[in-house]
Amino acid sequence: MAHLKPLPAESHPELAKDFKIFEEILGFVPNSLLTMQRRPKMVEAFGVLTKAVMDPEGEVDLGFKRLIAHFASRAAGCQYCEAHSLIAANIHGVSQEKLDAIWDYQTSPMYSDAERVALDYAMAAGSVPNAVDEELMERMKKHWSENQIVEILGAVCLYGFLNRWNDSMATDLEEPPKQMGERVLAKGGWTGGKHTS
Repeated sequence: MAHLKPLPAESHPELAKDFKIFEEILGFVPNSLLTMQRRPKMVEAFGVLTKAVMDPEGEVDLGFKRLIAHFASRAAGCQYCEAHSLIAANIHGVSQEKLDAIWDYQTSPMYSDAERVALDYAMAAGSVPNAVDEELMERMKKHWSENQIVEILGAVCLYGFLNRWNDSMATDLEEPPKQMGERVLAKGGWTGGKHTS
């Protein structure tokens, strides 16, 4: 059960545009932001950062950035964000078949060598202590430009905030990401943890 209850979306009408961003990303306004809106400027700032990191004019595919976010969240242990990031990946063009193969990304033909190293990087960057080393960076540079590496790390860092927020708040998991978690992540030990009642 969440430590603080989400407020109704209409509690702060000035946040309607910010909430719309997340409806487009996820198909709904997440409980994390409905809780965060107690401090509206935080929601606004987070929306600005999200738009910058998930810029559709970037060089890294938007759906793949959500897979990066998933692996960073997996490293951090945030089961809320693990499920949310897969919903967002699917909405942004990653096939359900590819998501279903996520536990086998190292060997599945659904994933390229460039994707594999980026997902390894996301796990290492999302770990505490941080596990990015020179060898991993050299592997990244074989497949990704410096601009792309910045975008990839931006996605890791964006979700670093969300991982801390949602695990500390025990944010209640909404039904669509819960269903995605049960379909894709449960076989790897995902339960929803503190985010399910």
